[in-house]
Amino acid sequence: MQGEIEKIRTALRDVIDFEIGLDVVAMGLIRDIVMEGDHVKITMILTSPMCPMASYMVQQVHERASEISTQPVEVVLGREMWRPDMMEEEAREALGL
Repeated sequence: MQGEIEKIRTALRDVIDFEIGLDVVAMGLIRDIVMEGDHVKITMILTSPMCPMASYMVQQVHERASEISTQPVEVVLGREMWRPDMMEEEAREALGL
């Protein structure tokens, strides 16, 4: 199970937040990936509640994870507000934060 979750997390690095130019994992937008019953549940957040790319990014996360997972994938939007400190250190450095 844990191996599949890590494979999904790695695959999600292919999903780019085009407004910022970094992947959704480095941005800290993927908050959780868990095996829940007979499916994979991915909780993600957006940099802004009004993100114009929201539906596209959710779709991309779902598609990319579904290519890796042997189980059905569910992507849900978390209620947590994104903050720059959620980013990986290298991502913050790349943006000069």
